[in-house]
Amino acid sequence: NDQLDDMIILRSDGTPVYMLAVVVDDHDMGVTHVIRGDDHLANAFRQNMIYDAMGWDKPTLAHIPLIFGPDGKKLSKRHGATGAAEYQAMGYPAAGMRNYLARLGWSHGDDEFFSDAQAKEWFDLDGIGKSPSRFDFKKLDNICGQHIAVADDAALLHEIEAFLAATDTTALTAQQRDGLNAALYCLKERAKKLPDVLDKAHFVLTSRPIVPDEKSAKSLDDVHKGILRELTPQLQNATWSRDALEGVVSSVAEANETKLGKLAAPLRAVLAGRTATPSVFDMMLVLGKDETLARLQDATA
Repeated sequence: NDQLDDMIILRSDGTPVYMLAVVVDDHDMGVTHVIRGDDHLANAFRQNMIYDAMGWDKPTLAHIPLIFGPDGKKLSKRHGATGAAEYQAMGYPAAGMRNYLARLGWSHGDDEFFSDAQAKEWFDLDGIGKSPSRFDFKKLDNICGQHIAVADDAALLHEIEAFLAATDTTALTAQQRDGLNAALYCLKERAKKLPDVLDKAHFVLTSRPIVPDEKSAKSLDDVHKGILRELTPQLQNATWSRDALEGVVSSVAEANETKLGKLAAPLRAVLAGRTATPSVFDMMLVLGKDETLARLQDATA
C-alpha cells in the first residue's frame, strides 16, 4: 500500500471504473486465468487489493510481452494491417496466421511450424518469453507457405473462395471451381499467400483464346511454332499420362535437335500465356487432351 496511490473505483455518478468492473466481471464469470499484455502488469497490484478486500479467490494472472513492429515499437496501425479481416484480405491462410500468432511471444522448443491441435496440446504459460516479439512479415509468409503446401484441397478451395468474397472479387464459376480443384495439387508448392495460388492457377481459370503476355510471347518465334506444329498431331495419339506426355515431347525435341527444357517456355506461352506456371505436364493433365490440343492449334494456326 505504501507504493500504490489511492485509486478511484466509482465515478461521481456512481458507475464503476474499469479497475473495479473488470474484477467483479471476472469473478462473476468464474474466470480462472487472466492472460494479458504486460502493459497491464501495474493494474494487477491494484486489482489484487480488490480481490483481498472482497475475500474472493484470485485467478492465475499472466502477463505476456507485447508485439512490436519491425521497427521495435509497439505494434500499431502504422505498421500495416491490424485486424484479422485485413489479413484475410491480404490472402493469408487462417491456419498460418494462427500458427504465427501463437509463436509470437511463446515457444515450444525450436518448433516453428505446427497445427492447431499441436498448439492446443503444447501450449503452457512456461513457454511464454519475457522479451517483446517483433512482427515479421517474411516469417509470416514462410509459415503460411508451409500451411498452404500441406492444406487439404477442399479446405484450401473453400478458403480461396472466402478470400475472393472478402476482396469483392468475382466469384468462381462452376467450371473454374472444378478446374481449380483439379489443379490445386500442382499450385500449392512455393505459394506464400492465396493470391499466389490464384496467380499460378491462371492457366485453368482463363479461357481461350490464350493471349500470351509480353514476356512469354517472346518464346513463340517461328522456329518454336514450327516445332509445336509437329508436336500437336503426336499428342493427339498419345496416352494422356505424365510419362507418356514427357516421352512424346522429349522425342519431338530430340528430333529437332533441342532439349525438353527448351520447349517448356513456348509451351507455357501456349497453355497459360505466362512464364510463371506449374509444370507444362501438370498443366496438360489438368486441362485434358481436348483443351490442350485446342490451345496448341490456336497458337500455331
